[in-house]
Amino acid sequence: MAEEEEGAGSRQALQRLQELVDGLYHFRDHYFESHSVEDAGRKQQDVMEEMQKTLQQMGETVTGCSQGRARALMLKGKALNVTPDYSPQAEELLAKAVKLDPELVEAWNQLGEAYWKKGDVAAAHTCFSGALGHRKNKVSLQNLSMVLRQLRTESPEQHAQNVVDSVRQAKQAVQMDVRDGRSWYVLGNAYLSLFFNTGQSPGISQQALSAYAQAEKVDPTASCNPDLHLNRATLHKYEENYTEALEGFSHAAALDPAWPEPRQRQQQLLDFLERLTSLLENKGKVKGKKLQSMLGSLRPAQLGPCGDGRYRGSSGQKVALEHQPLSAMRPGVNTGAVVLGRVLFSLTTDEKVPFTFGLADSEGPCVAVTVYNMVQSWGVLIGDSVAIPEPHLRHHHIQHQDKVSAA
Repeated sequence: MAEEEEGAGSRQALQRLQELVDGLYHFRDHYFESHSVEDAGRKQQDVMEEMQKTLQQMGETVTGCSQGRARALMLKGKALNVTPDYSPQAEELLAKAVKLDPELVEAWNQLGEAYWKKGDVAAAHTCFSGALGHRKNKVSLQNLSMVLRQLRTESPEQHAQNVVDSVRQAKQAVQMDVRDGRSWYVLGNAYLSLFFNTGQSPGISQQALSAYAQAEKVDPTASCNPDLHLNRATLHKYEENYTEALEGFSHAAALDPAWPEPRQRQQQLLDFLERLTSLLENKGKVKGKKLQSMLGSLRPAQLGPCGDGRYRGSSGQKVALEHQPLSAMRPGVNTGAVVLGRVLFSLTTDEKVPFTFGLADSEGPCVAVTVYNMVQSWGVLIGDSVAIPEPHLRHHHIQHQDKVSAA
C-alpha cells in the first residue's frame, strides 16, 4: 500500500514538473503572441527570468521523485536548456538522467542539445544517433539533420555526403509529422546547404523556399524565428529577389536585435545595390572618348563560337544565334539571340558570388551581368569584349524603407 501511494505521489510530482517545463517552453516559443516585436530585445532576459521562476517552483518537487528519478532530472535539465547558452548544470543533470535510464530518448535529445551549445558537435551527433537507436522520433531526426551539416570532415566529398544525408534525415522528420513546423524549417535549412554545396541549382532553392513557407503555414510561431527569415533572405538574394531579401534581413534583425548578422547582411546588400546603380548610371565612370572608342570597336568576329555556328544550347544541339543589340532584349530568356558588349566595370563583394560586371554596346545603356558557378580563376577586365548567348534578362525596381534602386 505504501509503495502504491509512493508511486502515485511520484507520478503526480512528475506530472507537475512536466507542466512547469511545458509552460516555460510555451512562454519562449510563443513569446510574440503576448509581446510585440518592439519587445524583441527583452526576450532573452524575459525567458531567463521565467526559467529562474520555473526552477524555483520545481525545486522541492524534483527531490521528491524517488521513482522516475531519471525523468525528473531530465526535466530540470531541459528547463536549464531553454536558453541559447550552454549550461554546465544542464549537461550534468542530463548525463545523470541517461545513465539512470539509457532508454529515455528525450534525455538523449536534450543532452545532445547541451553538447551542441557547448561546441562539441561530435558528442551531440552521438547523442542524437543514440536516441534514434532506441526509438525513431522526429526531434532526433531534426537535430541530427542540423548536426550533420556542422560535423568536421576530412574532405569536401565527405561534407557533401553529410549534407545529402542531412536532407534525408529532415525528410524523415517531416514524414513522421507533416504538421510540425520545426521539421519543415529544418528541411528548408538542409535544402539551403544543399543549394550551396551543389552548384546553386534553382530547383533546390525552390524546395528550400517551399519548406520555409510550409513551416509558417503549419506553425504560426515559425514566423517569429529570426533564423528562418535570415536563411530565406539569403536564398532570395541569390535568386536576385532583392526586395524580398532586404525585407527578410530587416525582419530577422527586428526579431533578434542582439544578433548582428541580419543587420550586417542587410547593409551589405544595400551597399552593393547602391554601388551597382551608380556604376550603371555612370557607365562605370568611363570617359566619353574612351567609351566611344571601346564601343565603336566591337566586331562580329568577337562573337567567337556564338557567331560561327559552334554554339550548343542546353539540350546539347547546335543553335544558330542571331546577333542583336542589348536594347532588343526582352525580360526572360532570349532564345536564339546573342549579345556582344564591352566590360565597363566589375563589382566584387565579400561573398564573391555572383560575379557582377557592367556590359554596354553602342546602342543602349549599360546593363549588369551576374555570373554564377564560374571557376575561381575566371574573370573579366575593363575593356574586354563579352558575348552572351541566349541571355536571361530581368528588370529590377527595388524599394526598401526610404531607398529605391533600379537595374
